[in-house]
Amino acid sequence: MRILIGLVLWAILLAICWPLAVLVLVLAPIVWLLSIPLRLVGITVEALLALARSILFLPARLLGYKWRA
Repeated sequence: MRILIGLVLWAILLAICWPLAVLVLVLAPIVWLLSIPLRLVGITVEALLALARSILFLPARLLGYKWRA
């Protein structure tokens, strides 16, 4: 569904201003490639925070505390 909405928006942009639509078509893969390192940093930070949380809550888990869902 997300791809379809993006395609429709791009088609509208193509009808209104075709040079801008072509520029978007050319720059989109470059922006995607530049965002990969930021995604990796986000995944790493999320993993480190999960590790810190599990280490901090380890004594409670060993003592038998049950999480309420």
